[in-house]
Formats: sequence, structure tokens, C-alpha cells
Amino acid sequence: MRTLDGTAVRVALFATCLADTLFPETAKATVRLLERLGCVVEFPEAQTCCGQMHFNTGYRDQARPLADNFTRIFAGYDAIVIPSGSCTGMVREVYPDLTGSGDSPVSPAIARTYELSEFLVDVLGITDVGAYFPHRVTYHPTCHSLRMLGVGEKPLRLLKNVRGLDLVELPDADSCCGFGGTFAMKNAETSTAMLGDKMSCVLTTRAEVVTAGDSSCLMHIGGGLSRLRTGVRPVHLAEILASTEEDPWRATR
Repeated sequence: MRTLDGTAVRVALFATCLADTLFPETAKATVRLLERLGCVVEFPEAQTCCGQMHFNTGYRDQARPLADNFTRIFAGYDAIVIPSGSCTGMVREVYPDLTGSGDSPVSPAIARTYELSEFLVDVLGITDVGAYFPHRVTYHPTCHSLRMLGVGEKPLRLLKNVRGLDLVELPDADSCCGFGGTFAMKNAETSTAMLGDKMSCVLTTRAEVVTAGDSSCLMHIGGGLSRLRTGVRPVHLAEILASTEEDPWRATR
């Protein structure tokens, strides 16, 4: 990916807390994918949590320094890509108010932040990333990507162009999986009931893999499916799109 003057575009990866601590393969897959498409990817080591869990729990003052840190360390990049609709929504929709932008132009870092599928389709103009994933897959649209960012059909357009992939529609796809960050802990019974409905829908598809653009939802859904010994694997969208015949996704990753 290059600018009009031929210089390489610098893309920064914001990995998210869950990728950094629990699901590093999601971040690695994002880098492999973007580099394969010609992007120069960097990982600013000074990045921290986006502050969403603080903000959503009512700790606005504690979230503000994290937002300020994000806008500062990512300001010099041409684009910031996040493999999470949830964190992207926090940056784009909450940061302008949280950082005091008001009616003023938002900071460059906020304006140039994209969820992965948005960046691929809207910025790079690509729907076929050259992926190969010979598995039966169903897609769960996460709440923030669906309702806050409005990514719409972009993830599905990408998945439909993956060679070997058998994409099966998920019933009641737009229903929440019940995670919702601290909601799952504060309202465990309700969260578990919502998860049960989501798992039932996943199982009706007879899919081998359930995918989504957020590790948090996949952690919740995948945990439930694992406890029931269903054999259905949760795999982040980035890992599917990064998979090729030469470098295939493996369940051991």
C-alpha cells in the first residue's frame, strides 16, 4: 500500500488487551495479512488499554488518560488498524467527547482508526485477500461492529471470497452473545441465558468454526461451546483471512 507520491503507508496495529494477553495469534494474523497486502505495519510498544472497560463501568476519569495516550502515540501514522469492533468503537465514538474534542476537529489518530474489515474494504478497496480456509464457517456480527460502527456486510464480503470456505448463515445473527464486558460478571445468569441462545444458533449451522471480529465475543461463545464439548472452534476473522495454502490455519495455533 503506497501514497500518491509512492512512499509506503505506515499502518499501526492496536492489538487490544485480549490479543496482547490471551489471543496473540489474532494480532500476529493481522500483521501477516496486512503485510501480505503491501502494508508496512508497526506496533507502538507504548500502547495500553483503550479504556473501554473503565468507561463502561463508570470510571470516566480513569479512562481519559488512556485515551490521551492513544491519541498521542498513534498520531503519526497513516492508519491505525484494530482487530476489534469494540475497541474501534471506543476510539471513534467515545474518544472525541472523552478527550474534550467537542466541535473541534478530532485528533488525527481518532480519524484514522479503522476496524480490520473496514480498513480492508473501505481503505484498501479489497474484498478478496487471497485467503484459503477449507472449513464450514458461520459468522457472528458483534454488537459494537454492527450497531456502533455499522460495518454491515464487510466481514461477510471478505469471507465469501475466501477459497474453500463454506459460509453458513447464522440464525438470529444480530442477537447479542451476552458477553458485554463486565455485564457477563455483574449479570451472570442473564449473560449465560443469552449465551445459551447464541450457542444453539451456532450448533444449528453444523459449522466447524464460528468467527467474529472481536476476541471478547469469541472467548465467551468459544468457552461455552468448549464446556459442552461441541467441537466447534472459535476463530477470529483475522486468522481466517491470513490463512493461505502456503501458510494454512492450524487448530494448534
